[in-house]
Amino acid sequence: MTDRITVGVDGSPESRAALAWAGREAVRRGLPLRLVHVWHWAPHDVIGGGDREDHARWAQDMVREAASSLTDRHSGLEVTAEVLEGAAVELLLAEAAATRALVLGSRGYGTIVGFLLGSVGQQVIAEAPCPVVLVRADDHAPAEAAGREIVVGQQGGRDDSAAALGFAFETAAARGAAVRAVRAWSLPPVFAYSPGSLKMLDEAGGLEPYEREALAEALQPWRERFPGVPVTQHVELGSGGQVLLSLAGRAQLMVVGRRAHRSAVGSRIGSVAHAVMHHADCPVAVVPHA
Repeated sequence: MTDRITVGVDGSPESRAALAWAGREAVRRGLPLRLVHVWHWAPHDVIGGGDREDHARWAQDMVREAASSLTDRHSGLEVTAEVLEGAAVELLLAEAAATRALVLGSRGYGTIVGFLLGSVGQQVIAEAPCPVVLVRADDHAPAEAAGREIVVGQQGGRDDSAAALGFAFETAAARGAAVRAVRAWSLPPVFAYSPGSLKMLDEAGGLEPYEREALAEALQPWRERFPGVPVTQHVELGSGGQVLLSLAGRAQLMVVGRRAHRSAVGSRIGSVAHAVMHHADCPVAVVPHA
């Protein structure tokens, strides 16, 4: 992994918002920023004519202007840019393997724009070895300075969401923001009860205290590592996706973990990451579990 942030650009309003977000984040973290545009020549997809050379020229000009807009805005930021031609999934996954985070523009509601269309976007998000941050076209920088929090979902045991918690705390420390760590829980079905689980719940004082204790235990190493980051523990009855989406209005960034589920039709992400990625109106970071 290279110590940099990478952003995909395609000239759309969504990718311009992603570019602005990535530029601010790179400055905060003191990291260089890499711009990439991925394209594959398909004459039947070109609207209004043009040939391969025309598109190559347009791509080079677009990337150069995007890089120039960043260096004009952030004079000390180190920016590199490259146009890549070939299969989008393979090239973007290769970029993801060599960066701290991959930032992409998103329309939300399931549509990833530009070089990420449908299953391509889903596959990149499901298989990227680094966090993938999705930014909407209507994202605005003032939201980052309006007292909003870094909201992060936690589930399972102490180590299950460690990667997502780590990304959330690192981002909060770089921004001087607070973290809201969220653990959603639901009543277990009757058949799931066992003498062992009943004893654990009894010792914890009930279901909700048990969930609070599990969240506190998962947060402990990150509180110790980032003592200056204010933390709110949020435990709520409900599905993970519903609880997190109910908090999107107070989030400057929402962080969720994901495990890729492989099937005959390709990779897909879990239901919580899927819901947040498609419906949250703030930037979303999808972080692979370690």
